[in-house]
Amino acid sequence: MKIEVVKATQEQKSVLCNLMELYQYDLSEIEAKDVDACGLFGYRYLDYYWTEPERHPFLVKVDDKLAGFVLVNQHIYLHRDNHAMSIAEFFILKKCRSQGIGEQVATEIFDQFPGNWEVRQTALNLGAQAFWSKVISQYTKGAFHEVFLNDHRWHGLIKTFNSSELE
Repeated sequence: MKIEVVKATQEQKSVLCNLMELYQYDLSEIEAKDVDACGLFGYRYLDYYWTEPERHPFLVKVDDKLAGFVLVNQHIYLHRDNHAMSIAEFFILKKCRSQGIGEQVATEIFDQFPGNWEVRQTALNLGAQAFWSKVISQYTKGAFHEVFLNDHRWHGLIKTFNSSELE
């Protein structure tokens, strides 16, 4: 199985937008977000991934077929480091889950941006909590911190670690 994480180009924005709708559909079981009058969830921050240098959009391919996406940015809640990174959104198609693809993609992303990381999971997204606990624990060999934040900015877990301090 060939897994690729490729930077999404401006020309691929509509592809990422389509995948975002599938992602938000999956999350609709957990979050109470409604579709708009056109039947779409929409994602108001997507355009910024091609206009702001601290945002990074990636497409995930498995055997040359689209399998998901990752959005990385510097929107953080706990670190004081202006260069700390965050997984804003992470999506792997259901048919590609539980095959180690997500773990490999996450590892590649963490390696690509050495330094401090924050990875958030909403309080109700138990699947994401289990996935990120496993992935980050393996990646850091247990050298991470976890905080439950409950304020106007976020309600859920935030895992923090420094990818450049790992052996």
